[in-house]
Amino acid sequence: MKGNPMSEMELLRTRLDKLEIHAAHQEQMIEDLQKVANDQWNEIERLTRKLAALGVRLEAVEERTDSPAPVEPPPPHY
Repeated sequence: MKGNPMSEMELLRTRLDKLEIHAAHQEQMIEDLQKVANDQWNEIERLTRKLAALGVRLEAVEERTDSPAPVEPPPPHY
């Protein structure tokens, strides 16, 4: 003998509600992760630009100091 049809409907409704809640939480998690990924991408782009600018500055400094380093006399022996 089958159970009461109303209780089966209630059970299905409860399961459906849980699935809908779970799906809503997953959608929110995906949105949160997308924001984090976008923020990280922006930071990577910013750091890449900064690194390129520092590379240009370093090259300029190296060009200005391209003269050979003075030869240091050896340390005195004790």
